[in-house]
Amino acid sequence: MLEPALTPRPIIEELTKNGVSHVVCLPDSETNYLYEQMQAEESLRLVPVCREGETLAIAAGLWVGGKRPVVLIQNTGLFEAGDSIRGLGVDVNLPVVIIVGYRGWTRHGGTPDSAGRITEPTLNAWGINYFLVETDDDVGRLSLSFEEAERTNRPVACLMGAEYV
Repeated sequence: MLEPALTPRPIIEELTKNGVSHVVCLPDSETNYLYEQMQAEESLRLVPVCREGETLAIAAGLWVGGKRPVVLIQNTGLFEAGDSIRGLGVDVNLPVVIIVGYRGWTRHGGTPDSAGRITEPTLNAWGINYFLVETDDDVGRLSLSFEEAERTNRPVACLMGAEYV
């Protein structure tokens, strides 16, 4: 049985369709294919960071400056950025979409990786709504995330539950 997979092009098209100006990210091995194609997209400006905790502060500054950023991190980085997400995202009501690599996620039941097990409970504890994206057919959920972030004036996460190919 083939596992679900994502390709970068539909994701990039969805970001540009929603007017994203900047992608604040910490590149990792899982997002390498996506990162490489984002570099070639002239309408997107990549803002690499040293630590995930910096992503929300940078995104907030871009948003205040009239730009439309997204944050691209792995779920382990989501945990590392927790205080920034809480303080700048939740308490300040930053309407930003956080694209989260869902490391450890398995749709088959048992999830031995704690990162996969605690991602959704962590988002629920912070009151952050989220959408699961596992295939190119699901990529339209990015638009739903932007709509939700604007409607609620809060962060919204997209959990990328498959590897990029």
